[in-house]
Amino acid sequence: MPRAREVRRVLGVEEATRRGLMGGVVPLWLGAGLADWYRHRQTGIEENAGTKESVIHALMMTEAGVPVTLGLFCEVNAGVLAVCGGALGVHSLTAYWDVSYAEQHREVTPIEQHIHSLLEVVPLMATGFLAVLYWDQTRSLAGRGERPDFRIRLKREGRLSWKARAALLGAMGVFGALPYAEEMIRCARASARARAERSKDRWDVEAEALQSVS
Repeated sequence: MPRAREVRRVLGVEEATRRGLMGGVVPLWLGAGLADWYRHRQTGIEENAGTKESVIHALMMTEAGVPVTLGLFCEVNAGVLAVCGGALGVHSLTAYWDVSYAEQHREVTPIEQHIHSLLEVVPLMATGFLAVLYWDQTRSLAGRGERPDFRIRLKREGRLSWKARAALLGAMGVFGALPYAEEMIRCARASARARAERSKDRWDVEAEALQSVS
């Protein structure tokens, strides 16, 4: 009986970890990203930091989105875990670049700084959840236990249906990619307007100079 209870407990922990990853970590990441986009809009990012910072945001969204997509649609093995770990490191470096650039061009409020902290921690949480769920492959990356499997292959139908995976991917598009695409378009339009105004001012100056000479 004690052994049966221990088996049920272990299986329950695994299922709770999966639910926490899909029902907790992913929505938390999307919510924090949406809040960050709203703060950028409030501070008028298109008029100060502009397109460059928006490109950095899109880069970070991609760096975080690739591991999530792999975890949803591919068998999690040493290869997927290695990609997740690499993406986590690159995402942290890009986040540092983002804040360093933003602070030079616009006000980064304490609220936005806390949102950034959450956006940095969530990918670490997701990677940690996957590492625990697939501990045998995590150990294999360190040369312990079985041989690491680096093949990237589609996940078989399992605990999470393809419909549920597609819904999560759609949520990433609606609440993640779409807002930042809007930000990119807004920044690009503002940049084009600024270039047009500078060009007009230059032509006005040249025209005045010609008139004064004549």
